[in-house]
Amino acid sequence: MIDTLYSLPRVSRRCLPVVQRNLLVWRKLALPSLLANIAEPLIMLVAFGYGLGALLGEVQGLPYILFLASGGICMSAMNAATFEALYSAFSRMHVQKTWDGILNAPMLLDDIVFAEMLWAALKSLFSVTAILLVIVALGISRAPTMLAALPVLLFVGITFASIALVFNALAKGYDFFTYYFTLVLTPMTFLSGIYFPLDQLPGWLQTVSALLPLRAAVDLVRPLIIGEWPAQWAQPLGVLAAYALASYYLAVVITRRRFYR
Repeated sequence: MIDTLYSLPRVSRRCLPVVQRNLLVWRKLALPSLLANIAEPLIMLVAFGYGLGALLGEVQGLPYILFLASGGICMSAMNAATFEALYSAFSRMHVQKTWDGILNAPMLLDDIVFAEMLWAALKSLFSVTAILLVIVALGISRAPTMLAALPVLLFVGITFASIALVFNALAKGYDFFTYYFTLVLTPMTFLSGIYFPLDQLPGWLQTVSALLPLRAAVDLVRPLIIGEWPAQWAQPLGVLAAYALASYYLAVVITRRRFYR
């Protein structure tokens, strides 16, 4: 039993019908879902970008609205993937018993967890693509390198979906997720260089910031949005990969324990 719980995740092509199932359900409410996911970041972009931007002028040589947009899109990817891997996945797992129904087919629990992670990442990609189109339409940035940001943002979605699935496996109810948002995600947004440059922080906080997945995402995506290539890509990419792999494995182990105990 212990070997089964802690063995490496086993994933097969059988996860793809689960992703397709979630896509077909989401397609019925695609427009309201997209509007809900992009409304908050767009309001923030307009309010802070144009409002504070008029007072601040440039930040690190960039118009503030471009500085904010190039970091805020990473936060949008994080939030979209997190909401799907928490609230929607928990509903399918615990409330609607969808996972139990799927397990009656020749399907492994590992396949379902992987499918939920992949679907949350894809859904976050839909949201950030819409935001990128708005950034282009408003003339904030029209750099060709923005296209290269899409696969990076997909990886950001994978990372945060994997982290969220850990908390999904631990949760007893929806209220549990409040702790994750309040104690983890909210502080992370202020320590990742989205709203202001990190050189304003004390040295020890800058050290902590360098270890955060959202900071790694911003370091990779911001240069691409403003029309440059990341000067350093290995470290932030390694940080994202480490969080994604460790969190996904932990999510699988805890989910197995929840179902098979």
